Amino acid sequence: MLTKRKKENVMKEVRIHADDSGSSEVQIALLTRRITDLAAHLKKHAKDKHSRRGLLQLVADRQKLTRYLKKKSDKRYKSLAKKIGLKAK
Repeated sequence: MLTKRKKENVMKEVRIHADDSGSSEVQIALLTRRITDLAAHLKKHAKDKHSRRGLLQLVADRQKLTRYLKKKSDKRYKSLAKKIGLKAK
């Protein structure tokens, strides 16, 4: 679960300008943080099928956003991938 403080920290790392809260970079970074938290949860609770389904939905959403960002600006995509630790394709 992302608290308000954790969200703000993630947003500070990748935002484009001071008031940025909804750009593709911010959305991808927030989804990545939620995915890592949920993956850690699933390592402890392997039989939690509902959370696994949610994890797959988050991964699909992030994949759509990364495809969009790469198509829009490859340079921004590569810099974001380096910042948050995604594999740059």
